[in-house]
Amino acid sequence: MADIADFANDLVQERIDHALAARKATKVASVVHSFLFCEECDDPIPEGRRIASPGCTQCVQCQSIEEQREVRHAR
Repeated sequence: MADIADFANDLVQERIDHALAARKATKVASVVHSFLFCEECDDPIPEGRRIASPGCTQCVQCQSIEEQREVRHAR
């Protein structure tokens, strides 16, 4: 026969499962967003760029700015 500790344990486990599912959903949404939108300006990354450069996380303009910064800091 279940007692109050069993009910409490079930409730805690249910809340943990819910929290883990919510975290996983947020993580997946974040990954999808990072492939569709620039991580710098949050503008959409054009499909052509995503196809030409799989895994890119920046639009062409922000990527160019980043590369110019790297060149300046390398000197």
